Amino acid sequence: MIDKPFAERNRGGAPTPGADAASQTGASRSDMAKYRQAFQEEARELLVELESALLELNDKRDDRELVGRAFRALHTIKGSGGMFGFDDIARFAHGLEAAFDRLRSGEIAATSSLINLALASGDQIKAMLDASAGSGAVDHSRSASILAELCELTGAQANEPCATQLSGGAPGAGDSGQARQWRIRFRPGEKVVLNGTNPLLLLQELRTLGPMRVTVDTAAIPPLREMDPECCYLGWDLLLTTPAAPDAIRDIFIFIEDECELSIEPVAERIAATPQTEVPDRKAVTGPGTASSIRVSAEKLDQLVNLVGELVTVQARLSEVASRRDDADILDISEAVDRLTAALRENSMSIRMLPLKSTFERFRRLVHDLGIELRKEVELTIEGADTELDKTVIDQLNDPLVHLIRNAMDHGIEAPEARRAAGKRATARIHLSAQHSGAHVLIRVSDDGRGVDVDRVRVRAIEQGLIGADARLSEQEILLLILAPGFSTARAVTDVSGRGVGMDVVRRSMEGLRGAVEIASKPGEGMTVTLRLPLTLAIIDGLLVRVGQSHFVLPLANSLECVELTRQDIRDAHGKHLANVRGEIIPYIRLREYFQIDAERPEREQIMLVETEHGQYGFVVDQVLGDHQTVIKNLGRLYRNVQVVSGATILGNGSVALILDPHRLVQNAIQSLSQRGRCEGRRARPGNRVSRQTLIQKGKQDRCNVK
Repeated sequence: MIDKPFAERNRGGAPTPGADAASQTGASRSDMAKYRQAFQEEARELLVELESALLELNDKRDDRELVGRAFRALHTIKGSGGMFGFDDIARFAHGLEAAFDRLRSGEIAATSSLINLALASGDQIKAMLDASAGSGAVDHSRSASILAELCELTGAQANEPCATQLSGGAPGAGDSGQARQWRIRFRPGEKVVLNGTNPLLLLQELRTLGPMRVTVDTAAIPPLREMDPECCYLGWDLLLTTPAAPDAIRDIFIFIEDECELSIEPVAERIAATPQTEVPDRKAVTGPGTASSIRVSAEKLDQLVNLVGELVTVQARLSEVASRRDDADILDISEAVDRLTAALRENSMSIRMLPLKSTFERFRRLVHDLGIELRKEVELTIEGADTELDKTVIDQLNDPLVHLIRNAMDHGIEAPEARRAAGKRATARIHLSAQHSGAHVLIRVSDDGRGVDVDRVRVRAIEQGLIGADARLSEQEILLLILAPGFSTARAVTDVSGRGVGMDVVRRSMEGLRGAVEIASKPGEGMTVTLRLPLTLAIIDGLLVRVGQSHFVLPLANSLECVELTRQDIRDAHGKHLANVRGEIIPYIRLREYFQIDAERPEREQIMLVETEHGQYGFVVDQVLGDHQTVIKNLGRLYRNVQVVSGATILGNGSVALILDPHRLVQNAIQSLSQRGRCEGRRARPGNRVSRQTLIQKGKQDRCNVK
């Protein structure tokens, strides 16, 4: 527990004279709660980094950089935990840190037992964080048990950290045996407090290493009229007697070493090398500038994006008013606001973009644990982890990726002996990658397992009544049956899979994110599932079109080109819903007929060609009005089952335009064609599908139209 308000401890000062004590205490508690929350968020990120380093270390036992990554994560958790009142976490992490310090110095070797114990320690720290946030309770006996195992595993002596932490001690890390004297010169930067570090707490941590004499240097304090009360002008000269190694002393300053002047020298060498009349370096005391990044809550970012969305809507209204009036000044103002709004929109959206690295890295643990459970040797490789995606999309990406990896581990990857028999290496590979593709991000989960048996999928689909026995499906369409609710090729249910739920979760998640799923497989070589996701769910570039008096928006990222469709073109095609675009036959969908819009058809219509997962298709509209910055608004629960519409937007005149999902429109059109039956007179059974090529072929034969 904290024995005094955080503001006093952090700045080392007394309450402001004349201020109301109660209000100041309340503000301090509020600040403390804010910093504790920031620590919890940072600690969870560090645990992901720790877990990633440990799992990589499991494959590369001699990699010193990985050991250093794990050590730095533990040291940061320990130091920040102690600073913000998480004493149980700090003590526990300190014991684990001591073991990794010995690993870093080469005294002990990285073994699978040590790595597994460190992973269990990370889980225990997560439990402590959850308990501090009010979720569950901590089994402290488990903490003591882990530290005891750690002592036994590393051969630690009774006076070393992992042992003494069981009784609440706090010795120094990295003891080297004989005590020595060290002269430490510490000059923090002026902005050290503003950056969240309390120098006094660092000095307190130094005292845990041994007896220390402190001398304060006030030479850098400016005249009173030039003093900034939030800056630190003090320096410290310290004489520390400790058996700790110099690295253990330097690690205490690991957070701010790049932002301060720090020297650590043995006393004898210091006296011999430097005269006692040394003058402090004022430039070094000043330190660097302000921090290059800050932590902002997701709620504030969401609010900013919502406000920018409202601004985009107002700007659209201004543009429309300006276009109706013959006023050059208003038009100039409108164009200037348009440019500024576009720049603000791009900037605000970029703030919400986060790299996928932390999301990808946490799956190393999943692969590691499932490999042990299923007795399979699997390594996870990652590519494109720096690819950025909207935070709201990332937050909903965890579940589908978990199910894809579990499915690959259980169904796709063979046992080691089966892989050797097939001429493969015993250790299988799952590859997780991400890359940009226009306004989308493609995330792929690939494995080098047995692949999908298409014939077996077809048989199971018939058994479960998903398709008819005489259904004619392409290989891709059969593979997509894997995504059907309740579908599974497994004959027995295991703890990992077999209930037919996982891939359905993937499908539903992609629908909710306005994404798409693609599946590719080669028997004996493996399977790849591609998730096509929009970069953002808030604002998109769209193409505004009109049909009668109704307006629609097509995502610009999917749009290829616009071609003209005349009544003569329709007569030349004998009424079939096919267009000849530079010698290529393109099927199209009439939005007028699809949405049953009762309005007179113009002499000349336009076809918007779009790229979908089923290939190129056209959408016939009355008029293409142009580009439109589209602020996506949800339609509410009443329209949650309308899959062809991904949302709505408000136009400049106050009317509403529906945002169409080209992939769903085409898919529904193909399915409705299948369900209407063949023109030979027989009805299609539920689940029968036709491909784009079949649709074109039947159009050529003048048997069916796309509608």
